[in-house]
Amino acid sequence: MTLTRTLPQAPAARVPAPARRRRRSGIGALFVTPYMLYTLAVFAIPLGYTLWISFHRFYFTAPGAHAPSPWVGLSNYRDVLTDPVVGKSFLNIAIFLVINVPLTVGLSLVLATALNAKLPFRSFFRAAFYLPYITASVALVAVWQFLFGSDGLVNHALGGLAPDPSWLVNTHLAMPSIALFVTWKQLGFFVMLYLGALQNVGNDLYEAASVDGAGAVRKFWSITVPGVRPATTLVAVYAIVTGANLFSEPYLLTGGGGPDNSSTSPVLLMYQKGIEQGHPDFAAALGVVLIVLVLAVTLITRKLTERGD
Repeated sequence: MTLTRTLPQAPAARVPAPARRRRRSGIGALFVTPYMLYTLAVFAIPLGYTLWISFHRFYFTAPGAHAPSPWVGLSNYRDVLTDPVVGKSFLNIAIFLVINVPLTVGLSLVLATALNAKLPFRSFFRAAFYLPYITASVALVAVWQFLFGSDGLVNHALGGLAPDPSWLVNTHLAMPSIALFVTWKQLGFFVMLYLGALQNVGNDLYEAASVDGAGAVRKFWSITVPGVRPATTLVAVYAIVTGANLFSEPYLLTGGGGPDNSSTSPVLLMYQKGIEQGHPDFAAALGVVLIVLVLAVTLITRKLTERGD
């Protein structure tokens, strides 16, 4: 019998930890690069150009033509901050957000909680709530005008209680009506966000609460609301950003911000000043001010909604 002796094998060479981290970083950068390039081309470069325009006297010119763009410093910002229509537009957006954001967060969470339960025709109701979000705004505006126009269905139902002037031509009711319209239109999207978040809330928590004698309301406030807090932050921030960029709804529903600029939004005013009236430098400065204010409000909202995590 021949005995063979197995020689011990040398341990495999281990890649140093810093090298592994560099390799992972390189792979991650490879996947992220296309989106970074897209963000740079679509957002960063236009934003930088907008900032440049806001410090110059700038005019649109025909292709191939050139007009001087002298430096004017903070002149455009002074014009923006002293324009009463700009102040009115920001007040309109504040009214819009005060109505829209709480309604969006509250209604979408309550509806998502209801649609997360085992209900008959649950899939049908989910699709029904989501349908307005994917429908063209022009079609929905026609429905809303049919309901809330001067001779609309709502006024006929209210009879003598109908407001005069009517909803969309009333200086006090135009922006609240738009806020309700946007809430209804986008509600399905936020319901879907909350439905996804509710899948991460364990059923064992609800079962334990039932054993302790907690009712449906107590479970909602003690389990559901804390369990979906990250989604609440997302919904609130998304609603604020969407509201700050309000354009098509006042443009279509109230004929461009009427009556008496009571439904004019900053983005609609940017379009009117920059495109219709030929003052893109004013519009650029207004856009920069809007970005700063939206960032500030978004950060405050995030701090408030994430408090207690």
